[in-house]
Amino acid sequence: MMDNLRTAANSVVLKIIFGIIIVSFILTGVSGYLIGGNSNYAAKVNGEEISRAQFENAVAGERNRQQQQLGDQYSELASNEGYIKAMRQQVLSRMIDEALLDQYAKKLGLGISDEQIKQAIFKEPAFQNNGKFDNSRYTAIINNMGMTPDQYAQALRNQLMTQQLINAVVGTDFMLANETDELAALVAQQRVVRDATIDINALAAKQTVSDDEVNGFYEQNKNRFIAPEQFRVSYIKLDAASMSENASDEEIKTWYDEHQDQYTQPQRNRYSIIQTKTEAEAKAVLDALHAGSDFATLAKEKSADIISARNGGDMGWLEDATTPEELKNAGLKEKGQLSGVIKSSVGFLVARLDDVQPAKVKPLEEVRSAIAEKVKQEKGLTAFFALQQKVSDAASNDNESLAGAEQAAGVKAVETDWFTHDNLPEALNFKPVADAVFNGGLVGENGTPGSNSDIITVEGDRAFVLRVTAHKPQAVKPLAEVREQVVADIKHQKAEQQAKLDADKLVSALKEGKGDEAMKSAGLSFGAAKTLNRSGQDPVSLAAFALPLPAKDKPSYGVANDMQGNVVILALDEVRSGTMPEEQKKAMTQGITQNNAQIAFDALMTNLRKEAKIKMGDIVEQQQ
Repeated sequence: MMDNLRTAANSVVLKIIFGIIIVSFILTGVSGYLIGGNSNYAAKVNGEEISRAQFENAVAGERNRQQQQLGDQYSELASNEGYIKAMRQQVLSRMIDEALLDQYAKKLGLGISDEQIKQAIFKEPAFQNNGKFDNSRYTAIINNMGMTPDQYAQALRNQLMTQQLINAVVGTDFMLANETDELAALVAQQRVVRDATIDINALAAKQTVSDDEVNGFYEQNKNRFIAPEQFRVSYIKLDAASMSENASDEEIKTWYDEHQDQYTQPQRNRYSIIQTKTEAEAKAVLDALHAGSDFATLAKEKSADIISARNGGDMGWLEDATTPEELKNAGLKEKGQLSGVIKSSVGFLVARLDDVQPAKVKPLEEVRSAIAEKVKQEKGLTAFFALQQKVSDAASNDNESLAGAEQAAGVKAVETDWFTHDNLPEALNFKPVADAVFNGGLVGENGTPGSNSDIITVEGDRAFVLRVTAHKPQAVKPLAEVREQVVADIKHQKAEQQAKLDADKLVSALKEGKGDEAMKSAGLSFGAAKTLNRSGQDPVSLAAFALPLPAKDKPSYGVANDMQGNVVILALDEVRSGTMPEEQKKAMTQGITQNNAQIAFDALMTNLRKEAKIKMGDIVEQQQ
């Protein structure tokens, strides 16, 4: 299979793909790592090098993956030098682990055949269309990953070998049948309880609080009564959408004439090829074609280019820029015309021109509406940017108010109510606006109005100019303002303490056999028995399963808090062994063995790293 993949990497089809990849590398700056600069390595693992090019390619792949996953958020992260440094270190650490695993797998005699790689590629759902392998999807995806077929195949080989090693580790962990049954019975255990609840709110209502307690609590807990920083803002909003103008026929025609290349599809040719290793093989193919053999059938049987061969030799539509020189120089002019034997850098070719699409310019009427919209947008944006400059100048010239900016914009400023960092008004809820308001640069001294902002542009071709008209810094609320809350907190605190003491006394009485009288005295009684499962995660269920087992005809007792904060007295009457369905038991066992296997695998990696000789390259050490 690797021979086939290497052949594919030298195929005419992949020369086109490689050309695109190389261009993308140059545009993204990756070429700097591939052209020259390979004298340094990223790391050596037991003498095996991870080259600088391999490392930078892996970093580029991780960068592309994060960019696709995080979108605009990635741009902000990428500007953080510490984040990029950590990402690069993580990539190198992963590559070192992969190298260690690969070496260990080879030591154990594990391996992945070329046929396994081939089948894994063909069976990968991402490469399929309607359940069948789609070569165009395959090439597009690995192209987007910035990989060649050989690189992808090697990465897949490493992945499959690692999985094979993991499976070997997983297979070493197991549970005996009796262990599984005992654990299932424990996990599925049920507990029958009764409870009595001490209502904290009702108890709090009976508490009294002195002025000294209020003052003391307030002084000790001032950080609980902080009034957040607050702002009031006046702002003018500019919107390009409100400034669009209709396009005239003359403007549409002028735009069409100036951008006609955008509506021109260059000539495209569709070729089929059969690639052979020797000239004799190519001549034999050509003779068979002249004798009437089917081109597609011969391509599937004879072509060394495994990618085009699957499609009967078809290479799809090619424009001049993406057509290999060998085909351009083959002299093919008529549809259905066969070439002679063509010598190429990948062997020998026999080609056929299947079809030709002449260059075509779309008529103006066909694209009029689209051009009208473009012209309309351009005119709107031109007017929008001119207005931005006009308003910006006015706001700078009159920095004591927005009056000048209002006149320039032709709209009145809007003033907000008070707001905090956590509730920016929806109309202003854009990060650049929030940054301008909250960074302190627009706030005057002692809460007075500050300066006007410059123009703040946000997505959707909108812009703002604003000023902070009033400001309140973060401050402790005065006692008079929070007195009711302080009193309520103290009462609740006292009620919790009393309820806990009362509950502990009642549990002691219950354990001594004097519970009936004590419970009656406290105005409490146990409710009906209910059955709890271990799966319950509420505080009462968790407390019930922490209680000691009851003696015969004698409950065990304990105290818990419910979800509302009330104190609950628990009586555990009975513990029942549970049963678990076989499927659930199987899933539980699998989860435990996988977890144990993961622990074993982590230990293996730790040991491999501990015993390995790992040397970092100069380029990596310079970045530490």
